[in-house]
Amino acid sequence: MPPSLEFTGERFIPGTEGEIAHEHWHRYVFAQRHVAGRRVLDVASGEGYGSALLAEVADAVTGVDIDGQAVAHARATYPDRTNLAFVEGSATALPIPDASVDAIISFETVEHLPAADQPRMIAEFARVLAPHGILVLSSPNRTEYSDARNYSNPFHLHELDRDELARLLDPAFAARRWYRQRRYLGSALWAEEQGEGVETFSADGHTAQVADPPAALYFVVIAARNQASLPVAGPRLSLLADRDDREWKRIDAQAREVLRQDALVKERDQALDRQTAHIHHLETLVVQHGRVIAERDAQLAASVMAREAVEREREVARGDAARASDEASQFREKAAALDAERDRLERAIHAQERIIAYRQSARWWVKLPWLRVRLWWHRISNSR
Repeated sequence: MPPSLEFTGERFIPGTEGEIAHEHWHRYVFAQRHVAGRRVLDVASGEGYGSALLAEVADAVTGVDIDGQAVAHARATYPDRTNLAFVEGSATALPIPDASVDAIISFETVEHLPAADQPRMIAEFARVLAPHGILVLSSPNRTEYSDARNYSNPFHLHELDRDELARLLDPAFAARRWYRQRRYLGSALWAEEQGEGVETFSADGHTAQVADPPAALYFVVIAARNQASLPVAGPRLSLLADRDDREWKRIDAQAREVLRQDALVKERDQALDRQTAHIHHLETLVVQHGRVIAERDAQLAASVMAREAVEREREVARGDAARASDEASQFREKAAALDAERDRLERAIHAQERIIAYRQSARWWVKLPWLRVRLWWHRISNSR
């Protein structure tokens, strides 16, 4: 199985969809008529499909590419063509003997070299080309390819306009026949019998008028050292038809996919609208709930304040009760003390009353002298 090559967007690989296929295939088909029976060198042969296409009519074809992986892929992909070979090499130092080929094909190569190397490439072409040989070369027209589209191809190192390409070819290939190539979207109408000339019109959907052919997106040049070496001019117009309308089918499929995606986007937008309305409804509920919660919080705060006031009143009442209890206890204690004092006084009164009553009796008066003598004697005894 041949080593695979990755499509980078620049080097064409068969099977790649899009306009790039038409551009590349058309150049090689156009070149076939000019290389029949010749020894051909295909410079920057890439995947190898173009060299194989040229080998169908050429005497021998050698594909040269600077990428060793591309060369290995081409050798493995097209192994059965006995008149086809692939070698690794640079366009500025071709591994080919002098004057060894009759035709050189180099499509979309020159712009990939720095400006300083482009004359070296043309000089190499002149070196390996036989005196009667031809060069078929293509190059993007910088004016249309980049400037008009405000586009920069990252793979292109130095693009040329028509005058710059002509000056590059002048030293070695003074004789030239110029062709213009451009991707085309329009209408083609042709005679079933042999006709002459080409007519062109332009239209904008409202009016149509006679016009010049469109500006070249690419230049395809058949060049030789002199006019005699140029091949006989072919038809003024060359069209490449899209077999089985593959590109239109691809475009239609893309259009259907765009419509499907657009429908999905509309469904998504409608779902988002419904979700947005639901979100707004939920937001309204949240605001209402917020107000209810705020009211409940206010009521709860008032309830808490009332409860705290009641608790304070209860604390005050409990304090008053405690103080009243203390005062009552003190009162009871004082009352008990007064009762005790009263009892003591009453007992003292009773004792005094008994003493008074006794002293008022006759017995007291009889005993009084003896009591005084005893008291006197007691004092004398104590003084000794």
